[in-house]
Amino acid sequence: MDLQKFITEAAVLVIGGVATVSAGYYLIKDDIRTYFRLKFSDQKQEKDNPLLSLRLQAYERLTIFIERINPANLFIRLHQQGLTLAELQVMVLNEIKSEYQHNITQQLYISTPTWDVVKKLKDDTIAMVNNGAKSLPADAPGVDLSRKVLQHMAGIENNPYDLTLDLIKKDIHQLF
Repeated sequence: MDLQKFITEAAVLVIGGVATVSAGYYLIKDDIRTYFRLKFSDQKQEKDNPLLSLRLQAYERLTIFIERINPANLFIRLHQQGLTLAELQVMVLNEIKSEYQHNITQQLYISTPTWDVVKKLKDDTIAMVNNGAKSLPADAPGVDLSRKVLQHMAGIENNPYDLTLDLIKKDIHQLF
């Protein structure tokens, strides 16, 4: 008799489990279909439009470029104890030019106005470093150049690096 009771209870549990899973499936089946439709649609879109992927990568790389040439990040990354003004200036300018050359091909994938803003930002950063160096004595330590440029940046009402990043974000949002 125990076997019959066990089989009965097992059958009740199996039927209850099947009913629960079936009810759950019917409640979320539209969500599952939508998920797979969107997933396959995105994959198809990437296959149909590989340029979109390249454009997004270009915007990502330019975002990194902007962050790397931002004086707040640049001077921290290049700081070395005991550098002279001239040594730090050369290091900073070489770093900016190297970063720019590394990312110059990204102009193929982004809008011309945005590329022009990025290029102007690079030129303005170089000019800011050179002007800061000119306003200091030739024998000044490199930390004075950092301080001078960062003080200049603090005096600017709208941070041009943040504004350029906002422009890139707007461009990306136009893609979708």
